[in-house]
Amino acid sequence: MPQRKIVKYIVVLCSFLGLTPIVSAQTRMYKWELGLQGGCGYYVGDAAPHIFTNVREVYGGHVRYKFDKRWSLQLKGLHQVIRGTVPEDPAFVWSNKLINLDVVGEFNFFRLGLQEYDSRVKPITPYIFLGVGVGLYGMNYGTAAAYLPLGIGLKWKFAQRWQLQLAWQHNVYFADNLELVESLGNTYKLNGSNFLNNDLTGQLMLGIVFEFGKEKKICKWCLDQ
Repeated sequence: MPQRKIVKYIVVLCSFLGLTPIVSAQTRMYKWELGLQGGCGYYVGDAAPHIFTNVREVYGGHVRYKFDKRWSLQLKGLHQVIRGTVPEDPAFVWSNKLINLDVVGEFNFFRLGLQEYDSRVKPITPYIFLGVGVGLYGMNYGTAAAYLPLGIGLKWKFAQRWQLQLAWQHNVYFADNLELVESLGNTYKLNGSNFLNNDLTGQLMLGIVFEFGKEKKICKWCLDQ
């Protein structure tokens, strides 16, 4: 066999061997997530001026769409119980059930994923989120109030399709009547000019997440040509 052909075969073989790790090392991202979460929640307002006062249970679920390994959009629903006392009558304890429905945009500080050719991809990342939401409460959940959900969290991708997530969320309401107690409500109708006097709720939650909807396979070498 001529020497030139031998060199040609060696070059082709080396090129193939060099491409194989690039293609096989890529992990396709799952675009969708379903999650369940539970934890503790609190209320801050006229009857409770500090966070983590009168802590009660919180539980719910979410659907998340991931644009890439850093940015995502989450639709979440949570059920929470808030309670407190009336400063003028500490013996009187009130309690309300509250449903939070919100949509938040999320940003991961690191590209979340399992180990692959990109060293920037990490299995653990802190993240932040901000969005809009509506709270339903009162008799048959007939009262509604808008709020701004924001917070921080930590994601851990421990398997190909599974994550654990820890999140601390604050909900800043455009209302001052979550207690549904007249003496604690917006008696003077000042909420429009006194935003900081509005009620606030929060949740500290741990969740389990299942990923699905794998993105289409893409050849990185083909994209680079």
